[in-house]
This record gives sequence, C-alpha cells and structure tokens, in this order.
Amino acid sequence: MTRILFFGRLGELAGASTLCCDLPEEACTIADVRAWLAARDPLLGEALYAPGVRAAVDQAFCVSDSDRAAGAAEIAFMSPLSGG
Repeated sequence: MTRILFFGRLGELAGASTLCCDLPEEACTIADVRAWLAARDPLLGEALYAPGVRAAVDQAFCVSDSDRAAGAAEIAFMSPLSGG
C-alpha cells in the first residue's frame, strides 16, 4: 500500500490530501504515477503536469519524473505555492 499526499491546490482537486492505494504494477516511475492519476481524474492530472509541481518519494525530492516510485511507502506531489 502506498500513501499519496497532495499539497496545496492539488489536495483540493483530488478531493483529499491523502490517497492510500495499491499502485498498478506498471507504475514504476513518478511519470507513471502521474499518468495513472491523470487517467483516473483528468482535472487532477492536468494540475499534476503543471509547471513547478514537484514530487517526493519517501520524503526525498525527486530529480526527475524518471525517478523510481515502485515500492514507495509514500509519494507526495507539491504545487508551487504549497508554502512551508
């Protein structure tokens, strides 16, 4: 089970700040997870592909969308204005 966190506007679009789910086997990278989420919810997907949206896997920022997501306990997506 993977916990997906949505910060800022992304949480509003997702309808929740957290989604606990089993990722599909083909969701090996952050790009795959974005595509899977976009297929489930096109409005959220559009926001996830917006410039400046960052991802983190198990509390470490990703360098690119090719970073590994498979086996992650937690994946977070942060909009540019999430604050801190």
